[in-house]
Amino acid sequence: QVQLVEFGGGLVQPGGSLRLSCAASGLTFSNYAMRWYRQAPGKERELVAGITSGGGSTNYLDSVKGRFTVSRDNAKNTVYLQMNSLKPEDTAVYYCNAVRFSRDYWGKGTLVTVSS
Repeated sequence: QVQLVEFGGGLVQPGGSLRLSCAASGLTFSNYAMRWYRQAPGKERELVAGITSGGGSTNYLDSVKGRFTVSRDNAKNTVYLQMNSLKPEDTAVYYCNAVRFSRDYWGKGTLVTVSS
């Protein structure tokens, strides 16, 4: 059974940093592209960052470029999202997603709240 579990959410002040982790099990992690999505209250889910299966290519939502960094450790079956210079508009539930062809798996999300 495939499981994706996100860690690292919490309350942080504007300008602060958080590092999210997503631990995967039940799949061959190195075969999957990994993505981070977020969903703010009353808004649609949006793609924040993605990384290819080997980690050689990444992509970002325009509003997080230069502030967020996605990375992965295939030996640990884990993907990370380093979030710096956080803003109140980054407040959302952040979800981890694993994709390979028609296979698509999701974590349950972790809440990030940016507030003073």
